[in-house]
Amino acid sequence: MFTRRQSVLVALVFVLPIVGGAQTRPTPAARRPSMTTPRPFVKPTDAELRAKLTPEQYQVTQHEGTERAFRNAYWDNHEAGIYVDIVSGEALFSSLDKFESGTGWPSFTKPLETANVRTKSDRQFFMTRTEVRSAAADSHLGHVFDDGPKPTGLRYCMNSASMRFIPVDKLEAEGYGQYVSLFRAQPAPHK
Repeated sequence: MFTRRQSVLVALVFVLPIVGGAQTRPTPAARRPSMTTPRPFVKPTDAELRAKLTPEQYQVTQHEGTERAFRNAYWDNHEAGIYVDIVSGEALFSSLDKFESGTGWPSFTKPLETANVRTKSDRQFFMTRTEVRSAAADSHLGHVFDDGPKPTGLRYCMNSASMRFIPVDKLEAEGYGQYVSLFRAQPAPHK
C-alpha cells in the first residue's frame, strides 16, 4: 500500500484543488458581464432596420442614397458634441472637426475614431469617388474628397440621415463619456 508520506501527497493532490477552488469561486456579481464591456455589434435584419429607421435613413444607409443639400438636420449645426452611426452607434465625427464647406451637408476634416470608418471606391454616376462607410454596421455615410481645409486637406461630406448627433452635455448619459474631455477648454467648432 501507500506509505504515510505517499498518502499525504495523494491527499494533497486531490484535496487542495477542491479547497482552493472553493476559495476562489467568483461571487455572482463577479460572474456578471461588466457594464463597461462593449458587446459585439450584430447588424439588425433588413426588417428590423426598416422598422428602426425613417425611410430616408434607410435609403441613405442601406442603399447609398444622398439626402438633399441644405435640407438636412446637421449641415448648419454648430453645437458641440459628436456624431454617431444611426444604425450601430459607433462614434464617427466630432464637432471640433466640423467646418463650413458650403455644400449643404455636414463636413468634417477627419473621423473621430478612424477604426469606426472605412472607405471604398465608388464608381457610380460615371465618376470615381471615395465612399465612406461605418465599420461595424456598414452604413453608407457619404464621401471623402481632397479639397478640405488644413491640417488634413480632406472633406468628409456626410449625410445627416446616417448619423445621430449627441451634444456634449448628454455624452455621459448616452455612454460616450470618454469623449467629454475633448471638449474641455476647446475652441468652438469651425464656422
